[in-house]
Amino acid sequence: MATSRSQEENKTTRRESNRLTVKGRNELDMTHGPLAGKILLFALPLLTTSVLQQLFNAADIAVVGRFADPKAMAAVGSNASVINLLVNFFVGLSVGANVVIANLIGAGRRDKIHDAVHTVISVSLITGIISTVVGITVAEPVLTLMGAPKEIMRLALLYLRIYCTAGPFIMLYNFGSAILRSKGDSRKPLISLFLSGIINVFLNLLLVIVFHLHVIGVAVATVVSNIIGAGLILYFLMHEEGEFRLSLRELSIKPAYLKGMIKIGLPAGLQGMVFSLSNVVIQSTINSFGANAIAGSTAAQNLEFMSYCVVNAFAQATVTFTSQNYGAGDWKRCDRVFRLSMLMGIGVDLCWIAVYLIFRVPFMHLFTTDEEVLRFALIRILHPGATHFLITSYEVSGGAMRGLNRSLVPALISIFGTCAFRMFWVFTVVRKYHTFAVLMDVYPASWIFTGIVMLTAYFLVRKKVYAKLR
Repeated sequence: MATSRSQEENKTTRRESNRLTVKGRNELDMTHGPLAGKILLFALPLLTTSVLQQLFNAADIAVVGRFADPKAMAAVGSNASVINLLVNFFVGLSVGANVVIANLIGAGRRDKIHDAVHTVISVSLITGIISTVVGITVAEPVLTLMGAPKEIMRLALLYLRIYCTAGPFIMLYNFGSAILRSKGDSRKPLISLFLSGIINVFLNLLLVIVFHLHVIGVAVATVVSNIIGAGLILYFLMHEEGEFRLSLRELSIKPAYLKGMIKIGLPAGLQGMVFSLSNVVIQSTINSFGANAIAGSTAAQNLEFMSYCVVNAFAQATVTFTSQNYGAGDWKRCDRVFRLSMLMGIGVDLCWIAVYLIFRVPFMHLFTTDEEVLRFALIRILHPGATHFLITSYEVSGGAMRGLNRSLVPALISIFGTCAFRMFWVFTVVRKYHTFAVLMDVYPASWIFTGIVMLTAYFLVRKKVYAKLR
């Protein structure tokens, strides 16, 4: 009994010490006070960052779609799933970085943060170089495996290889942003992305309209904007206060923090990679409907991605807030984080879905005026687009489990639910009913299935983890 009381007193002392340490710093105190406002304060800049990122990516499609031709638009769009396949594995590790540092903050172990920060940045540079080498090497065989139409193959390959040179900068931005978000700072990643995105749009217009570089132009603009975004994140980290300040001379990898990143990030990375692999299979099936289907799907997918940005913002908030409160040993607060993030994620996403359903035709005219391309785009909007809020069920619950240092379970469920299920659908249902609409129905079907399984797993994991905290 005395031991139990002593442990509780130690937890209370640690929380109070942590609270006092946080005051006076440019951080969001996630372990004390009202939660709803803080979750919104964290999620909205992250949401804006993701939406801006998607808008800037959409600018690539819009510029080539309006000022080049459908083939150039299809060449850029056909690479989306390939790029995600190459990048998502390494970006998944950044989830591990977020959780590791957020746990240290919640537990009041701030003296360990300095080494963790330098480990994260070192890993980002190494993985970035690896992603560039692998991407350039496998670009042609992957596009060939996907069945990219011959008329766009040369342009698609050119775009992908140029894009892959941005690997180290993409990783530096994502891992650096994970460090900042672990302490509640989602504003600086937003600033970095906004400035780099503006440059991306300007270069798109300049290189495509003025210099007529088409696919090369949007690829070069993307690389340059990623360099600028990474540079800004690096600048912010090098001017942070205290233990979060980055020194390039002190870059090193501490095994303990690398192990923690791998434990949480590797399953998330594998999930992202396998998830992207399923999308590669779907993209190859889209390719079978021709260049107009590719272009239409690509245009509609931009609105769909923005819907994902909404949900992902609250899922990331769930990861970070849960990590800090789990580190502080406050399981009741972890529960409140889950409930609030789920409700706000669904609510905000439904608002966005209503907007793009109402204005779907004007939105699509920003990308193309080709009637056949529009036909395919509207099918995608009215099938997966209208039901996209369903992903909140498994994104937020999966984020909550990662915040509880349980990353393997949500990864396996996502791999089975959104990957194996989709591949089964493509090779059975779509093969029998070979229409574009039936292919698009794979998304809501997989979201419902995965959501049910993920929520069930969350409550089982929650019960087991909380038993140790009580």
